[in-house]
Amino acid sequence: MDQYITGAIIKKLRENHHLTQADLAEKLHVSDKTISKWENGKGYPDISLLQPIAEVFSISVAELLSGRAITNVNVSASMLRSKFYVCPVCGNTIHSMGEAVIHCHGVQLMPAQAEYAEEKHPMSIETIEDEYYIRIEHDMSKKHYISFAAAISSDSIQMTKFYPEGNAEGRFKARGVVRIFYYCNQDGLFYVDIRKALVAKITG
Repeated sequence: MDQYITGAIIKKLRENHHLTQADLAEKLHVSDKTISKWENGKGYPDISLLQPIAEVFSISVAELLSGRAITNVNVSASMLRSKFYVCPVCGNTIHSMGEAVIHCHGVQLMPAQAEYAEEKHPMSIETIEDEYYIRIEHDMSKKHYISFAAAISSDSIQMTKFYPEGNAEGRFKARGVVRIFYYCNQDGLFYVDIRKALVAKITG
């Protein structure tokens, strides 16, 4: 079994909060020998202790499990910090406004890293009244296709799902939209900045 919380994480959190092993043991109602075993990789915290451990360090259980963010950086999360997680097994797409620990089909998912749209994945944008009409020129076969697009503003997200053998096109309410993301099942996540795209269209 993989160690779901490493001893190094517990030790780092404890030291950052200026606690001794005995201090932490007292707060969790366990022995200091138990804390020592955890930190030396000779044992695991019981699952019932996850919430109490997280509370001692003023972090979420998700942050505790991930070991990647041991301070709460999501208090003022914004949609502009959106992250997308795509399951390689079923294609399920999960959205978060910040750091998260996401699992699907037993796989821990990492956030997709977005690249600026390239010639291989061009997207056209038209303004129609109060909406943006987008079309992505892309193969939409069963093996290679765009699976979704999402329009992001500071306080909202609009998502549309695409399917193989269909068209990768859709409409989004234009108000406040800053960026549009879209995902190719083979090449990953891409984005377009609305302002740059519209200026390029006018000057091009």
